[in-house]
Amino acid sequence: MKYQLQNRTKKFAIDIIKLSKLIPNESIGWTLTNQIIRSATSVGANYRAVCRAKSDKDFISKMETVIEEADETLFWLEIVDELHIVNGKNEINRLLKEANELVAIFVSSVKTVKNRLNKNK
Repeated sequence: MKYQLQNRTKKFAIDIIKLSKLIPNESIGWTLTNQIIRSATSVGANYRAVCRAKSDKDFISKMETVIEEADETLFWLEIVDELHIVNGKNEINRLLKEANELVAIFVSSVKTVKNRLNKNK
């Protein structure tokens, strides 16, 4: 599962980078491109750090960063979608779905570990 999610978050970042090439090369496009690439690549990079967590508390802390970055990417995807600045509605919808699924997986993982920690108190 760990490697599946590592690959999935890396593919997500690559797909966002590919999408960003469709964003207009103008001032608003530069801002959107910069933000969405930074947050999407951060999801994968930070998830790798999660895989090296030293404890449950370290896991939770790192995973919460991943959740924040995935949710931020979702925000930028919604902005791109609502501005209608990219031809590729199907690809945007696919990436929105993937971002939502990743957030749900990460939130569920944190809840599971928090529940385990609370049971051990």
